[in-house]
Amino acid sequence: MTFVGAAGVLALKPALALCQGVSAHPTPQPPQPRPSPNAPDAHVPYGLKDGPQAATGPDQKALDRAKQQELRSDVSKLYEMVAELKDQVEKTDANSTLSLTVVKKAQQIEKLAKQIKEVAKG
Repeated sequence: MTFVGAAGVLALKPALALCQGVSAHPTPQPPQPRPSPNAPDAHVPYGLKDGPQAATGPDQKALDRAKQQELRSDVSKLYEMVAELKDQVEKTDANSTLSLTVVKKAQQIEKLAKQIKEVAKG
């Protein structure tokens, strides 16, 4: 009978462990985090966004200055064209229709204004 009693105790050991809050199996390890593909490289100094190759590209401040200069020249050209159109409209009779040159000048002004808008947006 001792063999049967020992077998019964061994069979009930997992059930007793569950009742006591202790699992019969060891707890699994928590998942290990994987490095993100977008994480910054630890070997690149802070401040260099894309590593050393980014420093060899064109200077952003120089590009901004060139863009600003282009914008200023386009605005001055637009101002001159508007002044010319104003003079042409003032010379025409109020009762007559506008000439084709005035309409074309207005279209050129509109086109230049749209270009300035796109450059200003970036």
